[in-house]
Amino acid sequence: MKKDNQSCLTEIVLLGFSDFQTMQELLFCLVLMFYFMALMGNSLILILTILNTTLHTPMYFFLWNLSFLEIGYTSSISPKMLVNLLSEKQTISFWGCGCQMCFFLLFGVTECCLLCVMAYDRYVAICKPLQYPYVMNFRECVKLAAASWAIGISLGLGHSISIFTLPFCGSNRISHFFCDLMPVLRLASTNTYKNEVAIAALTVLVDMTPFLLILFSYILIISTILRMPVAKNRHKAFSTCSSHLTVVFIFYGTVIFTYIHPNSAYSVDSNRFLALLYTVVTPSLNPIIYSLRNKEIKAAFMKSVARKQVFLR
Repeated sequence: MKKDNQSCLTEIVLLGFSDFQTMQELLFCLVLMFYFMALMGNSLILILTILNTTLHTPMYFFLWNLSFLEIGYTSSISPKMLVNLLSEKQTISFWGCGCQMCFFLLFGVTECCLLCVMAYDRYVAICKPLQYPYVMNFRECVKLAAASWAIGISLGLGHSISIFTLPFCGSNRISHFFCDLMPVLRLASTNTYKNEVAIAALTVLVDMTPFLLILFSYILIISTILRMPVAKNRHKAFSTCSSHLTVVFIFYGTVIFTYIHPNSAYSVDSNRFLALLYTVVTPSLNPIIYSLRNKEIKAAFMKSVARKQVFLR
């Protein structure tokens, strides 16, 4: 990179929730609690799906990937946020900001793609059960997961590099608690029209397209379930889909509401609190959602506990 294109900034001030001074300690406790829940819950699913052979199926292979993503996703934001909530100097280094954005995009984009893949898995399992073992074999599952990661890595790196190679020689203060795309882009000391178009395209491509594919998959799934003659089979099919559908609506609901709205509806306060939902709260809820209505995970957990008790004796 040429010297005259290098950034003048060495650090960025994350104002975060500094305008809510009376809430700093409360926010710290809440963020710490949800971060701990996210780490423990997702780590538990990772361990259970590895140790229990009954969970070595495509659905739980994708769930393993999702849990790994959730740990990385919230860990790219929560630790620095916790430090800043207790610190008078709420800053992050310029290149640290770039790394945070890169990992946030990488994990976020990969999760969008993976949720779409999980919907496809449920579609094949319910609508084409006889073809399921052949369509969703181990090799195909690895390909689908690898494709999700490849898209996330390429878009995460691409957008981060394109933004952080711009000149930044003006203000270094953003009204957010992490290095999100648009707040950082507004600091650039040049015309950012091309970057804004690329971000808009990213939002439509990565958020809306998978979401619409998921909705289309579930329209087909629900129509198939309703045609099942046995009520017990209908209930079982609905049960296997309800957890995934709940996670989809929580994740996509907050992300779409945050990033897809007219500029006149933009609110710094509302965006910050919505961002808290999808970066801190949602990763902690997903393991609970998947565990409460999932008999196989409950059985695997109880089996692991029983093994531990026998070992301790």
